[in-house]
Amino acid sequence: MMGWCCLDICRALTLLALLFPLWEWGCWGLNPNSGDLEKSPHSDPDPWEILNRHKRSWVWNQFFVLEEYTGNEPLYVGKLHSDVDKGDGKVKYVLSGEGATSIFTIDENTGDIHATKRLDREAQAYYTLQAQAVDRLTNLPVEPKSEFVVKVQDINDNEPKFLDGPYLAGVPEMSPLGTMVVQVAATDADDPTYGNSARVVYSIIHGQPYFSVEPKTGVIRTALPNMDRETRDQYVLVIQAKDMVGQMGGLSGTTSVTVTLTDVNDNPPRFTHKSYQYTVLESLPVQSVVARIKAADFDIGSNAEMDYRIMDGDGPGMFNITTDEDTQEGVIILLKPLDFETKSSFSLRIEVTNRNIDSDFLSLGPFSDTTSVKVTVEDVNEPPVFSSPLSKMVVSEDAKVGTSIGRVSAHDPDTSNSAIRYSIDRNTDLERFFNVDALSGVISTAKPLDREANSIHNLTIFAIESQDPTQIGKGIALITVQDINDNAPVFAIDYETLLCENAMPGQVIQTISAVDKDEPLSGHRFYFALAAPAAGNLNFTLRDNKDNTASILTKRGGFRRREQPVYHLPVLIVDSGSPALSSTNTLSVRVCDCDSDGVALSCGAVAYTATGLSTGALLAILGCIITLLVMVLLIVTMRRRRKEPLILEEERDIRENIVRYDDEGGGEEDTEAFDMVTLRNLNVIRDPSVRRDVTPDTPTFFHYPSGTRPSYKSLPDNVVFREFIWDRLKDADVDPSAPPYDSLQTYAFEGSGSVAESLSSLESLSTDSDQNYDYLSNWGPRFKKLADLYGNSDGTSVLS
Repeated sequence: MMGWCCLDICRALTLLALLFPLWEWGCWGLNPNSGDLEKSPHSDPDPWEILNRHKRSWVWNQFFVLEEYTGNEPLYVGKLHSDVDKGDGKVKYVLSGEGATSIFTIDENTGDIHATKRLDREAQAYYTLQAQAVDRLTNLPVEPKSEFVVKVQDINDNEPKFLDGPYLAGVPEMSPLGTMVVQVAATDADDPTYGNSARVVYSIIHGQPYFSVEPKTGVIRTALPNMDRETRDQYVLVIQAKDMVGQMGGLSGTTSVTVTLTDVNDNPPRFTHKSYQYTVLESLPVQSVVARIKAADFDIGSNAEMDYRIMDGDGPGMFNITTDEDTQEGVIILLKPLDFETKSSFSLRIEVTNRNIDSDFLSLGPFSDTTSVKVTVEDVNEPPVFSSPLSKMVVSEDAKVGTSIGRVSAHDPDTSNSAIRYSIDRNTDLERFFNVDALSGVISTAKPLDREANSIHNLTIFAIESQDPTQIGKGIALITVQDINDNAPVFAIDYETLLCENAMPGQVIQTISAVDKDEPLSGHRFYFALAAPAAGNLNFTLRDNKDNTASILTKRGGFRRREQPVYHLPVLIVDSGSPALSSTNTLSVRVCDCDSDGVALSCGAVAYTATGLSTGALLAILGCIITLLVMVLLIVTMRRRRKEPLILEEERDIRENIVRYDDEGGGEEDTEAFDMVTLRNLNVIRDPSVRRDVTPDTPTFFHYPSGTRPSYKSLPDNVVFREFIWDRLKDADVDPSAPPYDSLQTYAFEGSGSVAESLSSLESLSTDSDQNYDYLSNWGPRFKKLADLYGNSDGTSVLS
């Protein structure tokens, strides 16, 4: 039979007190009558019970261990012992479950259980373990595995905490005594079912005598009546929560509660002065602010909102007062223009009233106040004022230059009554149709007027003070130009009149109307007739419809385009003005070929051709012409085309060497200074027998005795040139720096038969004989200067 042991008598007494109520449950799952561990009816059968079911010899209870043990040795929890254990060491105790081996250990020989770590009940309140006695040699159970609980016993190691702190609260000012402000709550993590470790009481540390707190509930209430926000609007309270029912040794925690007194309308508005004085200029524009006044109200928000009104005063309708919603000021606004000369001061009586009055505080009223406001008007130098801001005038369109139209008048409103000078704002009279007399203000015409160009002239007239030209008044002169009959009527539009060849006599071919730029008061009335040259024509007639229109009718039929494609009909139009004006307008009538419905198909002149060509024939002729043009262009292009070279372009290599020098040449015989176009042709068939590394035997056209080859000058021109070319060819063939391909060298040779011979000064110096230059005088006026210089007969040389 297995039992358990305690550390001391005190723990045993405690456990007995705790275990007594549980004994009725059957010793934590054991039937006290049978001693068997009770199983759930739905649990699986234990293999050990199937093999050998007998009365258990375990005796179990809960084990208890204090939390936060601080000793150096492992904490002894209890002892397990089985009746099977005879003390011979054959039985071994095994512990498993929560915290086995990590927190709890068991002596396998004695069954002593120890806790090796500090336990915290707030982290885990109990541990469920399984114990079993097994044979040391075979490790087979000698007792069935059974479960027991190690419960962590609470100590007061946690102070109360305000999880929702710090607190913010508000209470209306002037509240009665005991008004609830807010409720605070603290929690204690200790076991509320064991002792007083979690029983908390509240107290106020800071905030007296204004507020109090209920010890058990934590409800904060006002402790003084009629607290005034305007005196002090905020209080910071310190509330303490202490466990162990507030006894000595209990743990405590604190929090702060900020209490704000909310405003109520308990203060009426009051003006700081009984009267106010303000000064404004008489030039102050209408709707401008005259002054701002404000009544003092110590309340805030909606409780400080005020309304202002003008109770009475002189100058009714001159001022108005409104409330500035942002500043709660009374804004006095000017409604009518001020005039110092008429009235120089105004007195007003202003009342202010709270907008939101609390009936609970009417005894603190009245919630209104009054004050007086005096507005003084200062005189300013005002600009001249026109007697009429808008002057309407009328002038006839045919008024002569200098005709007086009307007069404007302005005066100085100040007491100085300065003289006025008038002028026209030329921005409103750019073409300068009018003038104004500077002294009298009489407006007259400066140019002829044309109503049709501008029927109304809107002039701005300046009135300028003579003493202070900066003071300028403005007035408007609206001049209307009256119409006269000075424009003749004309056709309303440019008519296009078409006449069918098959038109019948008396047929209306056109209805015409007229327009006139004039605008008579009685309206337009136009009269139509054919002009004298066409009055008796046999082709057309005109019918006046008496409604400012007229109809053109044919007198005959049988019109032919070939005979006359267009008729010009002069129409006379007369208006009803005084005097009446008229104009002659020409109506062009075109004769057209029409279908049976009278729709024009073609109009105008017709060529006299016996037969017409169809559209297909015309297209064929046009195609032939285009074909011929293309062929001509091809032939011209082919003729202008150059012959293709014998060598291909990609095989052609052109080289060019241009030598430039600045020294003076040697005359006609100096031909070795050029080495121009060099061409290459790789397709030239060369004679393989010719060697390029030896001097060729170059032939000559003349055979000379050995060693007696004459100079070039003693040979004919053609022979000289050929010999010169053969000599250059020989030089090129024997030149080791010459390229191994044929080259083309071009030389210019003017011959030796010049009448003037050589004029080179170098050649002149190369001879010792004197020369005669008298022949220069025979060469004409171009050589006269040379003849004067060199044509001396004394034989002296010009060159020294």
